[in-house]
Amino acid sequence: MINTIRTYIEKHRLLADDGRPVLVGLSGGADSVALLALLVRLDYPCMAVHCNFHLRGDESIRDEHFAKDFADSLHVPFYKVDFDTTAYAGEKHISIEMAARELRYTWFEGMRCKLDAQAIAVAHHRDDCIETLLMNLIRGTGVRGMRGIRPKNGYIVRPLLPVSREEILKWLAEQHYSYVTDSTNLSDAYTRNFIRLRVLPLLEEINPAVRNTIARTAEHLSAVETIYNNVIENARNQIMVAKDSLSVKTLLTFPSPDTILYELLKPFNFTRLVTDDIYLSLRGESGRQFYSSSHRLIKDRDYLFLSSLQEKEAKIYILDEKTTECSEPVELSFRKIVLNKEFHIEKNKHIAYFDYDKLTFPLSLRTWQEGDWFIPFGMTGRKKLSDYFSDHKYTIFQKEQTWLLCSGDNIIWLVGERSDNRFRIDKTTKHILIVKFFC
Repeated sequence: MINTIRTYIEKHRLLADDGRPVLVGLSGGADSVALLALLVRLDYPCMAVHCNFHLRGDESIRDEHFAKDFADSLHVPFYKVDFDTTAYAGEKHISIEMAARELRYTWFEGMRCKLDAQAIAVAHHRDDCIETLLMNLIRGTGVRGMRGIRPKNGYIVRPLLPVSREEILKWLAEQHYSYVTDSTNLSDAYTRNFIRLRVLPLLEEINPAVRNTIARTAEHLSAVETIYNNVIENARNQIMVAKDSLSVKTLLTFPSPDTILYELLKPFNFTRLVTDDIYLSLRGESGRQFYSSSHRLIKDRDYLFLSSLQEKEAKIYILDEKTTECSEPVELSFRKIVLNKEFHIEKNKHIAYFDYDKLTFPLSLRTWQEGDWFIPFGMTGRKKLSDYFSDHKYTIFQKEQTWLLCSGDNIIWLVGERSDNRFRIDKTTKHILIVKFFC
């Protein structure tokens, strides 16, 4: 079995011969005992780390003592930590299993940094991978859930994945290594134990080699996931025309666009159910809005626009007469000059010129509201902003991202777009306020 583990470590580049230690999660159970012993045999500098979750009374104390004695017998440094797992689960409103997982891996990572370890080795084996695949299948999963457990995830490595629990127990017996048994592993009260103790034996009645076939399937699906991720990333590069907008037309050119849409929106916390509704709306009217826990999505003509819910808070930014620049919500500069013969107007939508003496200070920046109007530069009649937006085919998202520079209650500039004719420079102008927009 040593050669199998050595080959697996090399194939997946789990560990390096760089002299840095490997932290080994040592519970005292058969799997972790085998893991530590095998890595020591392979000459990796190991350090054992043990978590006492205090969930099984005297058994928890027994496991801690055994783990320390075993590490000492191999001349491996031993570190341990005590957790009040039940209290933590109550504070976080999560299950005991989830609480133990969070506590364990958070502490492991802290110890990795503290001890400058190259990796954290944990004792998942082939049967764990099979059980995980079946659990995910029962709960409902995509391609990622069907590949089981990865050999490496960040600094977490799993050198025992190529071998079964039966092989581990046989090797321990041959080496005359003892270990402790967690009594909860003998109960089918937990989902994983139920699969291990009842489901898999039933499947073996249909196919005695079912564990091998499921393990091979998980390996194949791991390769499929790599291809799948490559396709999704390619789609992301083509469909996401900006970090906050998706092209509907481009999305619909891909096979299975509903699945691709789900993968693109998942990082923004949209569920599959909501994503399905978004997909059904693609050929419908513009203006529909959808929400995740953190984002809003607007379907507008040919694009889907995303915005953070935190960005929805309405704000008014006040700019006094001494302001020369501002950096939020947009970057602007302000310069007052005296009109002279050398002055000339640069035709640039990102620069606005106002008769300084017609302005009322302080100025303000805000987003548009229903009923807003202005007199567009070069015109004499009022224009509702809603009509202006409609005429210029603004998307809902663009409307909400447009900032208005105001003097008192009057809009003097749709920033970066059009100024108000009432504040233009004329024959009576003596002083000019030049405002530049840095988009």
